[in-house]
Amino acid sequence: MKKPINNKKHYKLIKENDVTSIVNKRYKVLTVFIVIIFSILSLSLYYVQIVKNDYYKEQLKVLSQVIVDGGSSARGRIYDRNGKIIVDNKAVKTIYYKKKLGITTSEEVVMAYKIADLIDLDYSKLNDYDLKNFWIINNPRLAKLKITDEEWQQLDERKITLDDIEQYKIDRVTKEDLSEYSEMDKKAAYIYYLMNKGYYYSEKIIKNENVTDEEYAYIAENGDSIPGFGTKLDWEREYPYGSAFRTILGNVSSSSSGLPAELKDSYLATGYSLSDRVGISYLEYQYESILRGVKTKYTIDEDGDYVVLQEGQRGNDILLTIDIELQKEVEKIVEEELLYTKKNDKYTDYFDRAYVVISDPNTGEVLSMVGKIIKKENGEYKVYDDSAGVINASITPGSSVKAASHMVGYVTGNLQIGEVRNDACIKIAATPLKCSYTRYGNINDVQALAYSSNTYQFHTAIKVGNGVYRYNKPLVFDNDAFDTYRNIFSQFGLGVKTGIDLPNEKLGYKGNGTEPGLLLDFSIGQYDNYTPIQLSQYINTIATDGTRIKPVLLRKVYEPDKEGLTNLIYSNTPVMLNKVQADSKYFDRIKEGLKMVFASGTGYGFIDNKYKPAGKTGTSQSFVDADGDGKIDTETLSTSLVAYAPYDNPTVTFTVITPNVGTGNINFNQMSKVNKRISQKISKKYFEIYK
Repeated sequence: MKKPINNKKHYKLIKENDVTSIVNKRYKVLTVFIVIIFSILSLSLYYVQIVKNDYYKEQLKVLSQVIVDGGSSARGRIYDRNGKIIVDNKAVKTIYYKKKLGITTSEEVVMAYKIADLIDLDYSKLNDYDLKNFWIINNPRLAKLKITDEEWQQLDERKITLDDIEQYKIDRVTKEDLSEYSEMDKKAAYIYYLMNKGYYYSEKIIKNENVTDEEYAYIAENGDSIPGFGTKLDWEREYPYGSAFRTILGNVSSSSSGLPAELKDSYLATGYSLSDRVGISYLEYQYESILRGVKTKYTIDEDGDYVVLQEGQRGNDILLTIDIELQKEVEKIVEEELLYTKKNDKYTDYFDRAYVVISDPNTGEVLSMVGKIIKKENGEYKVYDDSAGVINASITPGSSVKAASHMVGYVTGNLQIGEVRNDACIKIAATPLKCSYTRYGNINDVQALAYSSNTYQFHTAIKVGNGVYRYNKPLVFDNDAFDTYRNIFSQFGLGVKTGIDLPNEKLGYKGNGTEPGLLLDFSIGQYDNYTPIQLSQYINTIATDGTRIKPVLLRKVYEPDKEGLTNLIYSNTPVMLNKVQADSKYFDRIKEGLKMVFASGTGYGFIDNKYKPAGKTGTSQSFVDADGDGKIDTETLSTSLVAYAPYDNPTVTFTVITPNVGTGNINFNQMSKVNKRISQKISKKYFEIYK
């Protein structure tokens, strides 16, 4: 009889066999998987270490290399409108220092003394702080003794910092400590300061003025004994036309100064280095981003030597709207007239300057921009440049703005084309008579411009202000009358920034009084003041029938090229700022009046009528501080001219401003005619050049 099967035991045995089989299978799969993974890793490792070995070595080199910028590359050239170079770069022998890896402070001190013995250098800019720091470096043991035990304890307890310790040392270096230093020591101290100024890896200019051939040659030939020192040909700005347009061209910081303190933060924020040479005024500053060069880039090799990674490049070239030959002639005319006027004309005690702008009204391009100021020094008159006054001098324009006043009357319905008024003085209660220069009787709107009637404008202003005129009675205006005038004046560019591409343009002066008499003064250009460039934009706007165009000095931009101006990358196009909101018939009427100004009115003889001029003269009462006490106390007379030509197709405008050409106690006939003389000569010169 068979023994019965134990089902539980049998089932358990089968289950154990199944588990073992499964485990074995999984183990084999895992083994295969591991083999595959290790095979892949091995192949990858082989690929990386053997096949791509050179590639990854190069990548490692690139990622680990230190890239250092060289000094500022030469800037772009500046040309006049006819392609004549007016700002260039000239080579300058330069001695520089570039710190090598591993160089010690003591080694730098030794080299500073060696260089001090080799070159002639002005070290007058060495300050006490840097001299004291040099003393501390040379006397570390004595410097350490200047710190008390208590202070060292405070440092250990982190109550003060190492910076505090160093400052204590500086503060405690005495005059007696420094008395042992000779002139040679001070010279070496200054060289050491220059060697460590700015970023450690940047190139430091040691000397770039009056470097002798001997100094240059010695440094160039002995680099091994003075590691880090070298020579190169640097650059500085050169001006082939001398002082012509010099102020507006602007300046560039020097190699020794780098970023100027007042502009440091703004330049650093845009990626500059402390030692970079940058534009610091006017056009050099305005177009820094165009004119700046591309620096040479270096990498440092294993020996600490600098290897060129990317060659630098000169900045882009700019072509201006200025005609440098015309500019020279206009400057000469203005300077001669200033000297002549001060020596020969009476009542010119306070006359000391003149401004001229010649512009193309259709494009806003400024062809000439001149400002001159005259001073008496040691008994002789000397003339200095004041071209910046064109954009920031505040001028009382007088009657030259009456065309804009006419437009206020037209567009508000308070002046009709052909309207006749009696040019008689007006009298407001408690104020003197307000009159024109002479009484013209009954005149219309065209004649009012031609002969510069004041009372014609007064009656327009009274209507604009909703006032009622009665002889010797008070006059009351609406409060918004000034706003009405200023709003329309601003459409011509008066009292607002013109947008000229120069920094620091000013607005002139805006009066804050609202008395009725002041509105009358405003209407004849005797209240708010404007800059010469605003007056230029104003006459440009009239010449173009109400299109106000931005005045510009930049015409084109070119890539740097040895062949000159070949690769154009930018060309300026006229920018319309606004259109005067007025019917064209009003411009036609105003231009008839401005044409008559030169034909038979106040501007007769200012510009030869063969050139078909139109425009407006102005005479204003101004005030100066005669005794220098800061108070405006003396009345003067100023003159101005704004004109365009030819009147049937304007291509040029002239703006001539001559402040304080007479004292307030003389009549108009006794004033200096300097404005007329300048206007005659500059317009003649312009048409000689642009026939």
